[in-house]
Amino acid sequence: MAHSSSLAPPKPLEASHAAAPLFGTIRVPGDKSISHRALMLGALAAGRTEITGLLEGEDVLATAAALNALGAHAARVNEHWIVDGVGIGGLGEPDSLLDLGNSGTSARLLLGILATHPLTAFVTGDASLRRRPMSRVTEPLSRFGARFLTREGGRLPLAVTGAKSPIPLEYHLPVPSAQVKSSVLLAGLNTPGETTVVEPQGTRDHTERMLRHFGAKVMIESAAGGGKRITVEGCPELTAAPIIVPGDISSAAFPLIAALIVPGSEVTIEGVGVNPLRAGLLECLREMRADLALINEREEGGEPVADLVARAGTLTGADIPAERAPRMIDEYPILAMAAACARGRTIMRGLAELRVKESDRLSAIAAGLTACGVRVAVEGDDLIVEGADNFPAGGALITTQLDHRIAMAFLVLGLAANEPVRVDDGAPIATSFPDFVPLMTSLGAVFRNPD
Repeated sequence: MAHSSSLAPPKPLEASHAAAPLFGTIRVPGDKSISHRALMLGALAAGRTEITGLLEGEDVLATAAALNALGAHAARVNEHWIVDGVGIGGLGEPDSLLDLGNSGTSARLLLGILATHPLTAFVTGDASLRRRPMSRVTEPLSRFGARFLTREGGRLPLAVTGAKSPIPLEYHLPVPSAQVKSSVLLAGLNTPGETTVVEPQGTRDHTERMLRHFGAKVMIESAAGGGKRITVEGCPELTAAPIIVPGDISSAAFPLIAALIVPGSEVTIEGVGVNPLRAGLLECLREMRADLALINEREEGGEPVADLVARAGTLTGADIPAERAPRMIDEYPILAMAAACARGRTIMRGLAELRVKESDRLSAIAAGLTACGVRVAVEGDDLIVEGADNFPAGGALITTQLDHRIAMAFLVLGLAANEPVRVDDGAPIATSFPDFVPLMTSLGAVFRNPD
């Protein structure tokens, strides 16, 4: 499935300082990471899996289309998604190219599944995804016996021929990465014996939680130096199991921070996933003295969930440690907008991973904030934002580089800035948060399509 912005002309969008506070109760789309995994594990399970709250953004729809091409059946039926799985090892060779659009998660996790199926598949994506390195997964997946033919730099399009007799693996992650960990564990499902991933520090654990939800045997032990050893037993019988997908904290971050920086606002976001390995943003906001509460805490589908209540107030700068990055890597663009409206200096450390996301997010954040009149510096992999304890000037045109999170972050900043902030293309927002504009508008945000 092609990414919409690769086919359509850009759609500029402008956000203006709201005349009134943001107010209301909303639900954000289902968690993107969990949605991808629900479809994939549903396809590998025996029987029919019913998914409630699946994110219907372009990235997740690309995963569904790829699984259908591989012989599973995933489709929306009324309010739910139904996946008829084929069992472990049951996927078949696709007739055509697997186009994963803008979705790095789809590409890296699906390559793990394909690596231990005896078939050949050709995988591509949009212009942004074709620039992103896949070698971080193709290197460990090759050790199972899979063969990859890639472009220079390990990039898409690529061909994968899965191993006929895959060999189990113990893999030490060179850098913390939930996608690489998940890719190796998924390859281990169709591999006899035990496959182990050793991670130096905790990364999001949705794959491990969901594997257990479907009946896989997953062992988690402490490793030397504070890391973890995660082992999956190969060739299990995965059994279809219903899943409720919690609201995506990465999407909730945008209305949440909008409520914190637009004076007088109070917003409640219901049913948000607050998995501690994803909720680093909430820790940062507490350190910045945000008026933020978690209520109605509960568990759904193996994941912790809560309602978030955010009220506007004065934020203060904070020093965000590098070890928090794996638990909030997608939230740095919007956190930088909060820092721009805060009192004092915020330092976000250890952001090397941001250079290889949908765009070079580190340079995109710095350039955009500078254009909006905010003092900002990049020192090595650290981002330093000088909050002036007032509202940024704004009045800038932001180059989003087809990056949905950069687009949404600067539109949120525009709601607090003195002059409107315009993004060059709002179309990529559909990859993760298709209803971003109408949902924010329902709270009182002011957006317009400039001429």
